[in-house]
Amino acid sequence: MAHSERRGASSLNIGEVLAALAGEFPSMTASKIRFLEEKGLISPERTPAGYRQYGERDVERLRFVLALQRDQYLPLKVIKDYLDAIDRGERPESLPGGLTLAPRAVSDDVAAELRTTRARALSEEQLRAESGASVSLVEALRSYGLISEEDGRYDEHALQVARACVQLESHGIEPRHLGQFRAAAEREFGLVERAVAPIASRRDEAARARTAETAREISDLCLTLHRALVHGRISRMEGS
Repeated sequence: MAHSERRGASSLNIGEVLAALAGEFPSMTASKIRFLEEKGLISPERTPAGYRQYGERDVERLRFVLALQRDQYLPLKVIKDYLDAIDRGERPESLPGGLTLAPRAVSDDVAAELRTTRARALSEEQLRAESGASVSLVEALRSYGLISEEDGRYDEHALQVARACVQLESHGIEPRHLGQFRAAAEREFGLVERAVAPIASRRDEAARARTAETAREISDLCLTLHRALVHGRISRMEGS
């Protein structure tokens, strides 16, 4: 069933949609909503005069897309492919980024997923509890610049780093060995930043949305290239 057919009876204008999203996404703008429409993520109905009308399902869909962008760093194309599958009546086993979704009552389940994927500020105790990292590992990750805190709190990025480093530590790979990853990430960001500079130079809200999305797409391609190169070397180990 197409998402345009799943709207509730009420309809909202774009200002009301922004107000509904403001608590979770305070930097959201009308231009960004129109950008997401342009990319096919939402399809609001139109009045005979051409004004957009948004239903509650549109708002939930926006929340879902924005949360995946913010918390899972996924390009819009990946998110759209997933939502297109849902719209076709398919039931993908997992969401982009590895989240799970029960194969029924999609809109309700999407709302439940969103409650678990919103950005959080974690204390060091929470960071250690959720990642399995020891006190010494967290201290080492900080000292090597792999994670950082702000006002004594850590974000989801730090949690993902800590989880990965716990697993790497079990293979004998310690934080002191991982400086090259930070350096590579900084070089990759510099490459992405230069690539999007022509878009970023524009000052309108839509340009900022396009800049962020293009940056995500380029970063995703860089990660795919990196993975392919490393896995290619590993496959040679199997054949040697």
